[in-house]
Amino acid sequence: MPQTVREMIGAIQRETLSPADLTPDRAAELLMRLAALLSNVAEEIRYSDAEYAVTLLHYLDTEKKANRARIRAEISAEFRRKQEARDTKELVTELSRSLKYFLKVKQDEYQQSRYQR
Repeated sequence: MPQTVREMIGAIQRETLSPADLTPDRAAELLMRLAALLSNVAEEIRYSDAEYAVTLLHYLDTEKKANRARIRAEISAEFRRKQEARDTKELVTELSRSLKYFLKVKQDEYQQSRYQR
């Protein structure tokens, strides 16, 4: 059964929760997968922003006051989708940063162990 992008990112997140089991090779593999998924997330952001803009425009046309139109638009499914896409991008970014830091620490440990022999 094919997984969604969010499910794949969630699986990577769960795997990184136990860094004791994570090898540098596996961390590098996960980092590459996250980089590949980032383009899918960016595409979802573009689509969800466009759909939200249509929804906002609809409410701006039907409401007399702009602040009420924005409030109505922000409780729509399109706004939730837009926010979820942006939250997913932030998660991918933070997971990538964490994995890069993990790899840097492992590299430093390796360098130090070479000099201690």
